[in-house]
Amino acid sequence: MAYSRDDIDLVRHKSDLVALAKETTKVKGSGNRAMAVCPFHSEKTPSLSIDGARGLYHCFGCGKSGDVYRWVQETQGLDFSGAVEFLARRAGVTLTIDPEAAKRRSQRESLIEATQGAVAFYTQRLKSAPDAGAARSYVRSRGYGADVVDTFSLGYSPDEWQALVEHLREMGVRDDAMVSAGLARQGNQGLYDRFRGRLMFPIFDLRGDAVGFGARILDGEGAKYLNSSESPIYHKSSLLYGLNWAKSDIVRADTAVVVEGYTDVIAMHNADMPIAVATCGTALGKDHLDLLRRFSERVVFAFDADEAGAGAALRGFEHSVPGDLDLRVAVLPEGKDPADIVADGDLSVLRDAIEASTTVLQFKIEAELGKYDLSRPEMGAKAVQDAARVIAAHPDPVTRREYAVSVARRTGVDVGYVEQAIRSVASSGRRTARAEPDPFESSDVEGDEQEDRPFRSMMYRAELELIRVLLLNDVDLAGIEVDPGLFASDETRSMFARVTVIAEGVPPGDALELGAALGDDDSPEARTMKELVLVDRPLPSVEDLVNRLEVGRLDGQISTVTRQLRQVDEKADPQTYSQLWRELISLQQHKRDRREDR
Repeated sequence: MAYSRDDIDLVRHKSDLVALAKETTKVKGSGNRAMAVCPFHSEKTPSLSIDGARGLYHCFGCGKSGDVYRWVQETQGLDFSGAVEFLARRAGVTLTIDPEAAKRRSQRESLIEATQGAVAFYTQRLKSAPDAGAARSYVRSRGYGADVVDTFSLGYSPDEWQALVEHLREMGVRDDAMVSAGLARQGNQGLYDRFRGRLMFPIFDLRGDAVGFGARILDGEGAKYLNSSESPIYHKSSLLYGLNWAKSDIVRADTAVVVEGYTDVIAMHNADMPIAVATCGTALGKDHLDLLRRFSERVVFAFDADEAGAGAALRGFEHSVPGDLDLRVAVLPEGKDPADIVADGDLSVLRDAIEASTTVLQFKIEAELGKYDLSRPEMGAKAVQDAARVIAAHPDPVTRREYAVSVARRTGVDVGYVEQAIRSVASSGRRTARAEPDPFESSDVEGDEQEDRPFRSMMYRAELELIRVLLLNDVDLAGIEVDPGLFASDETRSMFARVTVIAEGVPPGDALELGAALGDDDSPEARTMKELVLVDRPLPSVEDLVNRLEVGRLDGQISTVTRQLRQVDEKADPQTYSQLWRELISLQQHKRDRREDR
């Protein structure tokens, strides 16, 4: 059902998140702040923080977070409507229907109903239809019994033009719903089935709703696999085949394994390794990694050890935030994918490969070093240059140092030279090498020379701390106007915009309704905001934070003007040179004034 927003907010306001948690797990503390043993992963020491006043929880162990509705959904196995009804009964709230929301929900449900009808139709055809003999033979050749067919709802689409269309019409499904769901197409002779003569792999979303298909050709010409087209319920960039079955096991194992195909997922599930997922006919992207991040920080790519498989893993690294996810590569025997290994009965090979997986960064470094004969000194120097380009992509200096030591050992090149090569790559394109001291450089100018130092990360941490102060609506914010220009990061600027809307009209010192604003948002930005709210450390001084960030902004402006000044010929354009020089002096004076005020 679709309930009114006012009722949903009222139920949230009347629900005690800490009390709910106490009914499910061990909770330490009382009132609005408490720590609990997380029910979503195995642990003995409480790592789940609950803020009852703001209606949020966050686990610093597994990363699970949300509001009171998400808590009920996760712990009671309910959908959102069921969670609303569950909490409304406890709170004594009578629910009313929102007509517009009901209409939108009805549209989605009509497409889900059509797709689920197709799943049942295809599965029944696979099990009993005479024309599905080739499909049943293929299924048997894979070692799939009736239990596998039922578990994964495998099916067969008959090689007929309107078999599914006619079946769905008999169910009362409208033609426009079939087209919108990607099950049928409109042709000159009327509506016809999109999938014909293929083994069908239904694709389910996280809630377990059927939203699309992957279809494997059995005979004849055509693409080996045909996937559902984009639709209101099917978005391949944010869907992973098998995640609906694997999510709980992924949380328990703290590992997700990304494989190449549907049969690899099924093979690993059958081999008692139900932590495998696969993309739906597209490359692994940022949205996929964001989805996996909700369940585990450790993601292992298990592909055939060929160039294409390695390429897929490396593209995954490009889409991640280094240090945010532990992305790894399991090196499988060449020419073998997980389904092949399981079929051969070599389960230990697969388990060992996953257990011994190496980081994507190390995998890439080894690939670069493998191009050279390291027994030749001149080759070692070239190998270092290629490895340096990979290592420089990682922002953490400690990690870069560790990899530099590893490369030095492998190549026989002095670690100091390796580190210099990494620094050179990291700085290329951001600054121009100069043989003589720059006349415009001073100890006061913190410009592009600072980009490889901790300064920027310090400013980013200060920006996050100011966001934390704003989210907690600290009483010391009274009388202070925070300038959006203080936030240099796109991420923190976006957070500032969101918290400004949430806090509008709320006096400093009062708790913000963060559960309603952030509870069901699983984006990386929202997850960071929820973690900031629940981290247990004292709040810094608002004035100190603002002053520090203002100095940082002046540093950025000084750096920009300094670069512009370097590019101007004083003799050719004395007016511009003089104007920039005066601006630089003014900015440096502002910076000194700021520091003296602290």
